[in-house]
Amino acid sequence: MSADTEQPAKPLEPTKPFYGFGFDLLDGKKYQFSQLTGKVVLIVNVASKCGFTPQYEGLQELYEKYGDKGLVILGFPSNEFAGQEPGTNTEIGESCKRNYGVTFPIMTKSEVNGKNENEVFKYLKTERPGLMGLKRIKWNFEKFLVDRNGNVVERWASISTPASMEETIKKYLAQK
Repeated sequence: MSADTEQPAKPLEPTKPFYGFGFDLLDGKKYQFSQLTGKVVLIVNVASKCGFTPQYEGLQELYEKYGDKGLVILGFPSNEFAGQEPGTNTEIGESCKRNYGVTFPIMTKSEVNGKNENEVFKYLKTERPGLMGLKRIKWNFEKFLVDRNGNVVERWASISTPASMEETIKKYLAQK
């Protein structure tokens, strides 16, 4: 046997680091994740007709309270769960602003599971699987926290409110 075959296999690494991603905003402009270097990032799959939709208010409160301390929130609309995000990108943006005063970046509508899932969620789920190692997003408003070094450090279920995550977010914001 050669030395190569005697060594344990290394786990597969994601094809891109977090900061290598980019995604289109609702207005079609490209949002490069490289601009997030050194920030704490909360990524949420969102929908405007879900029982969890009022969480937009709490997310906006966190963004206003901690944005100047380095928190960025990114919303990723998906119509994957019971058709709860049926609007166009324009309608989604208008609804977020009108109903919840959202000012944090919202990306274009995409899928977060399956063969057409977007690459950002594929990466997040690989880095931070859910309960029992499951990588699937179960419902709208699942959340991932990325630290200042681009590591996916937390994952919260849909029922976790923005207020319930505040202390953890503060802990990561305090790290330099």
